[in-house]
Amino acid sequence: MNAVSVREDFPIVCVGGSAGGLDAYTRLLRCLPGDMGAAIVIVNHLRTVATRLHEILPRYTTMPVTLITHKLLIRPNHVFIIPSQRDLHVLDGEFRLEPISKPRGWPDVITVFLRSLTRHWRGKLIAVIVSGYDGDGADSLCGIRRAGGITIAQKPDTARQRDMPESAIASGCVDFILSPEDIAQEIIRISNRSVQT
Repeated sequence: MNAVSVREDFPIVCVGGSAGGLDAYTRLLRCLPGDMGAAIVIVNHLRTVATRLHEILPRYTTMPVTLITHKLLIRPNHVFIIPSQRDLHVLDGEFRLEPISKPRGWPDVITVFLRSLTRHWRGKLIAVIVSGYDGDGADSLCGIRRAGGITIAQKPDTARQRDMPESAIASGCVDFILSPEDIAQEIIRISNRSVQT
């Protein structure tokens, strides 16, 4: 495997959401430059319908927006979208897709992906929880912190659906509580610091 295919020296930003997430994703992406050096991974939990985010979100960013396929190389300055009904992992600088491990009830695909990041990604980690039902992602935030990552929740009064941000905040492991626009500024600041160190 060549050196390019295993590059892991850039930040991964996992943006986890569900109901009302589209509003947060578009507000966030509008404020992110296309060359900040981080990979943005949008983990939107859908139980049955196929995602259309890879068709919608290119209107709001200059970064390429890609629906994730198995063993797709993770690259900075790209936006990656999880396909529906799959669990997402990382290994050897690539995305790995698996059958969804919780096919019934509220999905936990955000938690699954964040836990994989803490085990298999050597670059900086930024976990962002935005609008959505239930509490997916909250159980993995303390692990992100222990791995040296940064955790951010959308400010509940800026979210279309407050459940997920409030569950994240209740975990006690959230570093910042911000609007989508301010989340973007924090991601830029962290990414710039990662490039300089």
